[in-house]
Amino acid sequence: MQLQSVRSFLIHKLETELPANLRYHNVQHTKRVYHYVQQLAHQEKVSEHEMDLLLTAALFHDSGFLETYEGHEEVSCHIAKRILPLFGYEKGDIDQICSLILSTRMPQQPSSLLERILCDADLSYLGTDNYIPVADHLYHELQYVGLLKNKNDWIKQQVEFLESHHYFTETADRTLSAKQKQNLTELLKMTNKKTSLSHKDFSISDILMTLVGVVTAAFSLQSFLVPNDFFDGGITGISLLIHEIYHFNLAIVILICNMPLIVMSVYAINLRFAIKTLFCILMLGVCLHYIHYPLITSDKLLVSIFGGFFLGLGIGFTMRAGCAVDGIEVLALYTWRKTSFTISEIILALNIIIFSIAAFHFGIPTALYSMLTYFTASKTVDYVVEGIEAYTGVTIISGKSEYIKDRLVNELGRGITVYKGERGYLPGNFDVHSDCDIIFTVITRLELRKLKNVVEDVDPNAFVFASTIRETSGGIIKRRHIH
Repeated sequence: MQLQSVRSFLIHKLETELPANLRYHNVQHTKRVYHYVQQLAHQEKVSEHEMDLLLTAALFHDSGFLETYEGHEEVSCHIAKRILPLFGYEKGDIDQICSLILSTRMPQQPSSLLERILCDADLSYLGTDNYIPVADHLYHELQYVGLLKNKNDWIKQQVEFLESHHYFTETADRTLSAKQKQNLTELLKMTNKKTSLSHKDFSISDILMTLVGVVTAAFSLQSFLVPNDFFDGGITGISLLIHEIYHFNLAIVILICNMPLIVMSVYAINLRFAIKTLFCILMLGVCLHYIHYPLITSDKLLVSIFGGFFLGLGIGFTMRAGCAVDGIEVLALYTWRKTSFTISEIILALNIIIFSIAAFHFGIPTALYSMLTYFTASKTVDYVVEGIEAYTGVTIISGKSEYIKDRLVNELGRGITVYKGERGYLPGNFDVHSDCDIIFTVITRLELRKLKNVVEDVDPNAFVFASTIRETSGGIIKRRHIH
C-alpha cells in the first residue's frame, strides 16, 4: 500500500484537472480533510493500517468531481478502484475505502468508527474559525452550478444545517461542537442584520434625499430643458429625444426607457439598488406629470449651464441616497461584462448617438448646447457626490480580516492589498496588542455604502476610514459614471 505515492499522484491530478469553478470542492478541501483525518484518527487511536485506509479515502472522497458534480461519491469509488491497484492496494482494502467514501454522502449516516472519523473530517470546517469564508466558497460554487437561487435561501439552509448537524466522534464533538454553536450564533446575527438591512438602505434620510433629488431633476427638465428643446446624455437624453420627436408624455417615456435597465440592475448590481432606483424613477414621473414648474429662461447659455447644474444636482442627491435617476450606467455595466469595451467607452458611444440624432433633428447649435448641458450635469454630479474625485480608497482594520477579505474579493469583486500590522496599543492597555492584516481597497462611489454594510456584517467594531483618490490606473477598478 503506497500511500505517499498515491497521495502525490492524486493531489497533482486534482490540482491540474478539477474545474476552476469548484471553489469549495477543490484540492484545498481535500488537503484539509486529509489533515484533519490524521488528527482525529490519532486521537481515536486507530491502527496504522486503518489510518492508511482513512487517509486514502480522504484523498479520493471528492475525486469524482473530476468527472461529474451530481453523484460524485459513486464516481469517486470508480476512480479509486481504477487507480489504487496500481499502487499496491488489495481488493479488500479498496472495497473498504469505497465504503468510507460513500459514507460521506448527505445526509451522513456512518456505521463504523472509521466512517465516523471521515464524516467528521469532511465537515470539520463547521466548527472552525474559517467557517464563514469556507461556507462562502460553497455558496458561490452551488450558485454557479445552478443549485441555489439567492443568498437568502443559502443563509436559511445554513442555519437549518448547523442547527441539525452533530459530530459523530468523541474527539470532534469535544473540539468542534462549541465553535459550531458559536458560528451558528454569528450566522443568526448576520441574518438579523440582513433582515434589518432594508431599514438601513431605505432610511428616512435616504428617502428624503431621493425626493429632493427627483424634484430638483424634474425642475431642471420642466423649467429649463424641455421648453427650450434641449437634451442631456444617457437615458434621460433618449427620453427627451423621444418626447420631442413623437410628443409622447415625458413621464411615461422616462419610466418605460428605464424599466429594462432597472431589471438589468438586479443582476448587474443588486436587488436593493434596483428597488430604490425604481422608486426614484416613479417619483420623477410623478413630479413631471403633476407638478407644474415655471419657465425660468429661454437664454440658451443659461439653459445649458443652469439646466445641467440643477439636473446634476438632482442626480447627485439620488446617488448619495444609493440609487440612480438615469439608468445608462446599468446598461453600460451590463454591456461591459459582455464585451471588451470599457464602461466609459460604452457611455461615450451612447451619448455620441444621442447628440448626433439631436443635431440631425434640431440643428447643430442645439446639439452643442445640449452637450454643454451634459458636461455641466456630469461635473455637478461629481461635485455633489464627492468633489472632483471619482474613487475612494478604503482602509479596514479588523480582528476578523480573513472574513472581510473573502467577502470583498468574492462578493464585491474588489481587488485588495494587505499590509501586515499590529492592532492594540490603547490608552491604559498599551502592552496589549496583536498582529493583524490591514486591508486596503479602491472602490467607486456607488460601492462605498455596500462595502460598509459588508464590513459591519462581519465585524461591527472594525476600524474603517476612507480617503478620496483623484486618479487611478491599472488593477481591476471599474470606473462607473452613472450619468
